[in-house]
Amino acid sequence: MQAVQYVVEGWGVGELYLGDGRLLWHELPAARRPGEIDMHPLAERFRAYFAGERDDFGDVELDLEWATLFQRAVADALRAVPYGEVVTYGELAALAGRPNAQRAAGTFCAGNRFPLVLPCHRVVAAGGLGSYGSLGTRYKRRLLQLEGVAL
Repeated sequence: MQAVQYVVEGWGVGELYLGDGRLLWHELPAARRPGEIDMHPLAERFRAYFAGERDDFGDVELDLEWATLFQRAVADALRAVPYGEVVTYGELAALAGRPNAQRAAGTFCAGNRFPLVLPCHRVVAAGGLGSYGSLGTRYKRRLLQLEGVAL
C-alpha cells in the first residue's frame, strides 16, 4: 500500500491510500499536520478540484471488492451525479435501482471511503442539507459552494 499526503491551501492536508493500481480510500483535506508530501497524479487532480477545476474522477479505479451488489449500484449512481447538482437520499436509492432504500443509501454515504470520487456531498436530505460525517455540514456546504450549489 502506498500512502500519499497532499496539501490544499485553505482546506488542509488530505491523504490517498493506493494499492495494486487502485484507490483503496482517501481522506479529504482537513486541519492536520502534514508528513512528507508526495507528488502523485491523483493528488494533483484533487488539489486542482479544490482550486475550482471540474473533474468527475470517472477514470479512477476503486477498490470495491468488499461492496455488495447494492453498494456497487450506489457507487455507480454517485458517480453519475453531475458536478454542481444534488440528489436526495431517496433519489440516490432510486438511481441505484432500489427506490425505497434511502436509509441504506445514506448508510453507504456515511461510510464512503472515496468522498470526492463518489461525491456524497452531492446527496442531501429531503428537508435540507443532511449530515456529512466527522467533517460536518459546514464542510459539506463548502464543497457544494465550490461547485456552485447554494442550499
